Amino acid sequence: MPDAEQAPRPTFTTREEVMFFDTDCGGVVHNIAYLRMIETCRTKLAASMGMDLKTMAETKLFPVVTRTEINYRRPAKLGDTIVIHGQLAELQRARFWCEFELKRESDDELLVTSRQSLSLVQMPDGKPVRLPKEWEW
Repeated sequence: MPDAEQAPRPTFTTREEVMFFDTDCGGVVHNIAYLRMIETCRTKLAASMGMDLKTMAETKLFPVVTRTEINYRRPAKLGDTIVIHGQLAELQRARFWCEFELKRESDDELLVTSRQSLSLVQMPDGKPVRLPKEWEW
């Protein structure tokens, strides 16, 4: 593969307003809400790489999370707007890594960092497949 510094890595940024259902009784965002926000950003990142939801449903080829690493640095609260920045970070033969930063929009405070490993899986057999050549950078 070419050196990752030679071409830009695919990225995508989303924004989420913290809603009641994202918080605990103290108005602080709970951990599963951050994972939902990461999932939304990752899904849109995949779409920008040619794997939109309709295409996945038609081809039955899906990115499947095999590992999530997450670091909670600062809490977000009810009413905050969170900016989620995701990027394709590493490609392997049949696995890839995405990285995410979640920041509070009002003060650019870093709230969460995360890395996820994913594999492409052909359904219904559940067989992993090699990554598409066009993903190489």
